[in-house]
Amino acid sequence: MVGFTLVDLAAVAFFVAAWFGYHAAVELTQAGQTSLNRLMDEYRFRWMEQMVDRENRIVDTTILSALMNGTAFFASTSLLAIGGVLALLRSSDTVLPIFAGLPFGQGTTALMWELKSIGLAIIFVYAFFKFAWSYRLFNYMAIIVGAVPVLRADNRDEALAAAWQAAEMNAVAGTHFNRGQRAFFFSLAYLGWFVSPYLFIAATAGVLYVMWRRQFVSGARAAIVRKHGATRDR
Repeated sequence: MVGFTLVDLAAVAFFVAAWFGYHAAVELTQAGQTSLNRLMDEYRFRWMEQMVDRENRIVDTTILSALMNGTAFFASTSLLAIGGVLALLRSSDTVLPIFAGLPFGQGTTALMWELKSIGLAIIFVYAFFKFAWSYRLFNYMAIIVGAVPVLRADNRDEALAAAWQAAEMNAVAGTHFNRGQRAFFFSLAYLGWFVSPYLFIAATAGVLYVMWRRQFVSGARAAIVRKHGATRDR
């Protein structure tokens, strides 16, 4: 296949399986409900429940602004990364001898280099769409927050229903942001393929382990679980 070896194909298959397998484990399984992302989703709902009691919502709009600014930063970074990949496509004659001379580096053709670069570009395009959509969803959430009435005795159901709508939009926006970041992490593993398929496999395994650890056994999750449990015991 245009010069790719069986090891190259196996590395790509492992990369795809790792990405989709991690996605399924975190977002579609019961075990994924205990991940750091899911625990933080509960705090998104609690935030909105607290918001309805506040007439002055400067704190809430400040937090929203921070979320939107962070998302916009990653969306802009994705565009810069896409530009960098396009530059790689035009510089194959220059960089091929350099990569071939690296330790464990393998010789590659211009066509193979271009196909690898296109694959990397696809990852960054996917990340851009995720971050851009997440940014848009945070905008929608800001509009919903503006429409949430202050909680009173005569509008409790209406206020809480609107707050939950805002929280659900917040959670969906966070999910797409997490998927964009996931693409960034896996793009780092993908870079190993430019040197060697063996490095590609090792880097993919390393990224997978780091992401799993952060979601399920990190200090950040432990802090949330401790607070999470203490709150529920009250």
